[in-house]
Amino acid sequence: MGAGVNRVANAAMILGVLLGTSALGYGVARASAGHGAAAANTTPRTAASQRPHPTPSTTTAPSTAPEPVRRQLTAPLPAARPKATPPPGPRILAPGDHSAKVRDVQSRLRQIAWYFGNVDDDYGPSTTAAVKGFQKKREIAVTGYVDQRTLNRLAAMTRTPTAEELANRFPGDVSTKAPLDPRCLTGRAMCVDKSSSTVRWVVGGKVQRTMAVRFGSSYTPTREGLFYVGWKSRDHVSKLYDTPMPFAMFFSGGQAVHYSPDFAARGYSGASHGCVNVRDRAGVEWLFDQVTIGDQVVIYWS
Repeated sequence: MGAGVNRVANAAMILGVLLGTSALGYGVARASAGHGAAAANTTPRTAASQRPHPTPSTTTAPSTAPEPVRRQLTAPLPAARPKATPPPGPRILAPGDHSAKVRDVQSRLRQIAWYFGNVDDDYGPSTTAAVKGFQKKREIAVTGYVDQRTLNRLAAMTRTPTAEELANRFPGDVSTKAPLDPRCLTGRAMCVDKSSSTVRWVVGGKVQRTMAVRFGSSYTPTREGLFYVGWKSRDHVSKLYDTPMPFAMFFSGGQAVHYSPDFAARGYSGASHGCVNVRDRAGVEWLFDQVTIGDQVVIYWS
């Protein structure tokens, strides 16, 4: 009886050892074969590794540019260096000179509205001021005298003056011996004479240019007296009459000195609505560039 019990106990012990060894072998085999994430990763998880990953909506995509490139893209651009003005060259024409070359330079400057008035052979203050203005505008050393760079730039922007320009004669100009109103003899004035139907541009008592004009009808007469240029409009169109009024220089309400294509086409057979009409387009364009706000307008009968 005792021997039988011992044999049963020994058999049970052997069976248990065999079953445990088999289970251990099976678990080792699964781990080596990669079955299950827990079996493959035997490293314990830390607190950081267990944090939840951010969702795509809260994730900011990192820049793909390298760090030096990102710094370069965000750096401010360097300030542009100012362009250096070339030094002046030797004098060719200067204040105090007297020659036909001075007249040529004056005429060229007048073509581009830097010199005003009649041209002559004297290199005086007006010529010096005109040369300085031209040099400053063109970024040439501002000296007031003409060097080769100034002469070359002026020649490139203008044409050879005609004999009429050098003699202060212009197409469309007229002449009159009618006396000037005394109010025209000082300062700068558009002197409009109804007797001779002319407008004379007068500076310092000297007539610079004379052009033919016409006036308003008896129903809309051109006002007479002393006025001043209040404002200018190069491409003006009348809101009242819906007609063009190029190069308009307003002196009294809606009345102005301006170019009139009707005057150019019909002559004195027509009339204005009170304005001073000029038929020489090139002449009134030239006058428009001379006149400044505040210049006098004298309208009278000589």
